[in-house]
Amino acid sequence: MTPIQTLYDRAARNQNDTAFIAAGDKWTYERFSREVRRVARGLAARGVQKGDRIALHLPNCPELAVTVYACFHLGAIAVPLNNRYKGAELKAMLQRLEPTLYVGHAELYREVRALSSSIIPPQRCFITCCQGDDGEERRWAELQMDLFWDIPFSIPVSSDIDAPTLLLATSGTTGIPKFVIHTLSTLAATAEDTKYVGVDGSLAAIIACPMVHAGGLFSFIGCMHHGAQMVLFERFDADAVLDAIEQHGCGWMLGLTFMWTVMLEAQRLRRRNVETLRFCASAGDVCRPQLQLEFDVEFGLPLYSIWGASEAVGCLTFGLPPGPISRVAQGAHVRLVDNAGATVSRGEVGELLLRGANVSVGYWNGPGAIESGPKDGWYQTGDLMRQDDKGNLWFMGRKKDIIIRGGSNISPVEVEAVLTTHPEVQDAAIVGIPDDTFGQRVVGFVQLGCDARSGIENDILDAARTQLADYKMPERLQVVSSIPRNGLGKTDRRALLALAIDAGAGQGGALAAE
Repeated sequence: MTPIQTLYDRAARNQNDTAFIAAGDKWTYERFSREVRRVARGLAARGVQKGDRIALHLPNCPELAVTVYACFHLGAIAVPLNNRYKGAELKAMLQRLEPTLYVGHAELYREVRALSSSIIPPQRCFITCCQGDDGEERRWAELQMDLFWDIPFSIPVSSDIDAPTLLLATSGTTGIPKFVIHTLSTLAATAEDTKYVGVDGSLAAIIACPMVHAGGLFSFIGCMHHGAQMVLFERFDADAVLDAIEQHGCGWMLGLTFMWTVMLEAQRLRRRNVETLRFCASAGDVCRPQLQLEFDVEFGLPLYSIWGASEAVGCLTFGLPPGPISRVAQGAHVRLVDNAGATVSRGEVGELLLRGANVSVGYWNGPGAIESGPKDGWYQTGDLMRQDDKGNLWFMGRKKDIIIRGGSNISPVEVEAVLTTHPEVQDAAIVGIPDDTFGQRVVGFVQLGCDARSGIENDILDAARTQLADYKMPERLQVVSSIPRNGLGKTDRRALLALAIDAGAGQGGALAAE
């Protein structure tokens, strides 16, 4: 069943069961279903039709979930917008989308309100948490009001399961995000496949990853599909999450890597009863093996590393930590290939290709315009992996991020993992800077712990030298206050490359011997 059919089916069979809890407010399946139908009716009354884009600019809240499912009902296209984006970034996205309506939180809407009304007219904007009537914008509640008696309450549920119904913005390798297309069909397969990342109807789930991105939204849809009760957090707060685990007996959580670091620190400062936890997974970026080991000691269960992409979730399941390890999910179609497209042998590094009903149909470039769909049915992830004799898939890095020094390939992930084994390194990243002699040279960045000694860079390099071949060693190591990350929480290597090039003239940081 599609996500909207699953919701209505659960509302009919288990209407009083809790779907999710948000800010202490309990939402049953019946309540959620009723609000979705009301908002679908409100959207239709304002002319929203199949294929129209609805811009969603909201934190994790019931209004976001309701509107997404209302779009599924109508066949409209839900487009979550990154909450971190500023006016110029939002302007570029909205101009491409040409949304019929905008639904946003009052605080986030300030960035949109400053834009030209030609991009999105104020009267087409519906705002939550308004403090007063100080403009032409409409209140969110107007989408829920039963004022449109000329429209039948029973608006037919969209039957076109292969039409675009969700656009997810990627981080964009060129700085220009792409819109990943999902349909009701791909979402149904994705929801079913979340069982391979631990989603289970018997485990209450924490939803703290932003639902404007794939990790948070697919977790929500997957939990709805499998009947897992959720505790929804508007914004991540480690103490609040730990308290909720204790209060509600939560057993499942997906978090970005930085979340687990903060959770570990918060639990050490004030211990909560977290014995109900059964499955914890890190996503979005590579999880440090040291963090996985420390988490296991403190929480008493593994912290798995989960591979996923906005284009596909569920083809890979988790492997045993520590390390960026995955395994092929049951029934999934997976290949590792070389640059010529030939399948590589066990132990060799190749690009990960995926095929299945859960894979995105391509990228949206306007109504009816779909670009770069799966080639011969295979989605080319751009991620490099190696499969060992036990069937484990080891993530080696993004194909575009691989550093080639003197003809030898260097995986940033491998070097970063070694740097973070040093007890005073909290986070690390490496990039390759252009070089006339070797093609590229390796520059490393480290974020140190609060109590780190000054001048520790040479000690970090000395420790790394015992674990890495000479050609993989960073030739310069710079200390930064934090590793910069993009809007999706991934290491911003473009920013680091610019920083490395700028610092290169002065040769700042510690140098590794040739």
